[in-house]
Amino acid sequence: MNLALIDPFVLAQDYPETLTGKLRSGHATCLRFSRKGNYLAAGRVDGTVVVFDLETNGVARKLRGHTRQVQSLSWSRDGRYLLSSSQDWKCILWDLKDGSRVRMVRFEAPVYVAELHPYNHWLFVASLFEDQPVLVDISSPKPIKRILPSAPLRPQNQEAEGVDAAKAAKQAALDAKNSTCVTIFSALGNHIITGTSKGWINIIETQTCRTIHSTRLCNGVIILIRLARNGRDLLVNSSDRVIRTVLMPDLSQLGMGLDPGSIKLETEHKFQDVVNRLSWNHVAFSATGEFVMASTFMNPDIYIWERSHGSLVKILEGPREEMGVVEWHPNRPLIAACGLESGCIYIWSVVSPQKWSALAPDFVEVEENVPYEEREDEYDIHPAEEIHKQRLDREDDVPDVLTIEPPKGGVADDADADTFKMPVLLDLSDSESEEEIVAVGPGTMRRRSPGAGREWMNAVDDGEERPNGAGARGRKRKQ
Repeated sequence: MNLALIDPFVLAQDYPETLTGKLRSGHATCLRFSRKGNYLAAGRVDGTVVVFDLETNGVARKLRGHTRQVQSLSWSRDGRYLLSSSQDWKCILWDLKDGSRVRMVRFEAPVYVAELHPYNHWLFVASLFEDQPVLVDISSPKPIKRILPSAPLRPQNQEAEGVDAAKAAKQAALDAKNSTCVTIFSALGNHIITGTSKGWINIIETQTCRTIHSTRLCNGVIILIRLARNGRDLLVNSSDRVIRTVLMPDLSQLGMGLDPGSIKLETEHKFQDVVNRLSWNHVAFSATGEFVMASTFMNPDIYIWERSHGSLVKILEGPREEMGVVEWHPNRPLIAACGLESGCIYIWSVVSPQKWSALAPDFVEVEENVPYEEREDEYDIHPAEEIHKQRLDREDDVPDVLTIEPPKGGVADDADADTFKMPVLLDLSDSESEEEIVAVGPGTMRRRSPGAGREWMNAVDDGEERPNGAGARGRKRKQ
């Protein structure tokens, strides 16, 4: 019904303009929209993952399994599975059908970022703190980890290019100091794109874990890499305060006419603030890839650039606090960002005047009062028995509050993506968005104690791997 009230010309606007809402459930540190855009996942500083239903702005799921701050989130293609990585050295694959933990993988270092394969939710890549990145296969209960290279690919015939042995050895020593900061999959998942601490972009084959191409974009650390929905545009945020859009070749043509030696990564635009020399916290593409946005370091504004001309088109102003992670809705002109101080999730969208004439075909909107001519039978008095009978007939209808109907007029996703509907959460205690405040009596509220609701941390899960045989000891005590 609300969609019918919106002016279709307003829906065609490309980017949001004003702050229109706020979501809160604890202190959020990272965000990620689902592929269809009907859910927003938020990772909190206490390790809890909260999934918001954007149609109602309510909490659809609360996932508890981490004990430290959540670093990144990644959705599966059908929207049923969610991968979360945390500073507690773990990655967890969640099944949103019932909120269960499907797999839990432990690493030897904290996890920077982890991303699911675009077509296989049993495969993901993870970049680790001061350690080599890994490709993890979790199709079986025991994960299979394959180490990915961080050193850039150098040409084999360096002597023919005039590079002597001493210089080649020096280059090899410098390349060995590269550490991977971010890893993502290509559009089809056949390749892995990584960014290193020395400014290199490496393209690695998923099947062989072998580097096929390397390009140095900058001298600083590559903080974040985002891929547009078309799979051909790359967005790179680095520590040199420059945001780059990079045009990529069609990697699906490798082996079918495209040679790895002919791959070239061309920088399309460089976005920066030359006057204030601002640094950028987080970057993202728009839904269509025509715009680029970024949150600023020590600044509450969000910058939006247009890629066709490389010009700044909008600076979003909102609350007076620095924004961390920013995400653009995959289908609509809607932006979500989490504040670093408060942890609130702020929503920017398009404010559209409602067309009330859409509710009734004979309803006409007027700008000023006009005389109204009533019909002859408009205010007739009907018998009380007839009115009572109609009221009783309406009471016999049982309303259906559990069936979720697909939205009308929404943007359809890819045809090969399976449709998954998250079951309705009927437990009001889990759906409460402000869990820090609890009711202790009529009209009496208090703040929840820090340890309340975290009994799951002491529970022993037989399916989890625990260091030093903790799981075995727990099972013996249980027996």
